[in-house]
Amino acid sequence: MDETLIKNQTEEVIKKCKRKGYLIATAESCTGGMAASYLTSISGSSEIFDRGFITYSNLSKVELLGIDEGLINKYGAVSSETAIAMALGAVSNSRANISLSITGVAGPSGGTDMNPVGTVYIAIANNNKTNYNKFNFENQGRNFIRQSAVYEALRMIYLNI
Repeated sequence: MDETLIKNQTEEVIKKCKRKGYLIATAESCTGGMAASYLTSISGSSEIFDRGFITYSNLSKVELLGIDEGLINKYGAVSSETAIAMALGAVSNSRANISLSITGVAGPSGGTDMNPVGTVYIAIANNNKTNYNKFNFENQGRNFIRQSAVYEALRMIYLNI
């Protein structure tokens, strides 16, 4: 993944959020705060970025985002259900009116038949409406998968505001 593409997408998200009055929160698992890092690397991002939750463990998803532990047990941490709950939890536990969440398997280990390495779920919550996508990024290494997930999450935010 070309880092310039991510930076350009980040700048476009920030401009559009400023124009439309949006405040973003992030909830990240496999990207470990990378989306929040890209957003806050741009001058002026304090006008549109409220906070980021790094919820790598299942327990942190429960404690910080208020996700029902039963949901994670039933569907798994890498699922559309968990991604949606993460996005809703980020909005509920912040001042933001839009959020993104990222959960997946960045590898190189940890993949399963159902969720092989490169599987990532990204969700957006906006005014109690949610949208999610499942991605199967080509396994070109952990950093490629994480950067690709951030790019797609920012793209989803851009398209949903």
